[in-house]
Amino acid sequence: MIGREDVQKRVIKVTSQVLRIDQSEIGPELNFVFDLGAESIDSITLVTGFEKEFDIEMDEDSAFEVQTIDKAVDYIIDYLEKKKNTGGDSK
Repeated sequence: MIGREDVQKRVIKVTSQVLRIDQSEIGPELNFVFDLGAESIDSITLVTGFEKEFDIEMDEDSAFEVQTIDKAVDYIIDYLEKKKNTGGDSK
């Protein structure tokens, strides 16, 4: 199974690409909007980026509740665990 550190690195990579911020400036506790300056369109692009990076489908309502790097990591790990345990989609 994918480890937390790997998921975090990949979430930071996607965030860095979408928001055009150096990866070294992105910490796990940072809020996408308040700390990293994400706007509405950026939030949609981040969700799409995470979906592509991890081959997942994020529930729209749940996805927009994810406000920090750490919460994104938690959401993705939880999704992947459920997907692994059910042998398919975890919708």
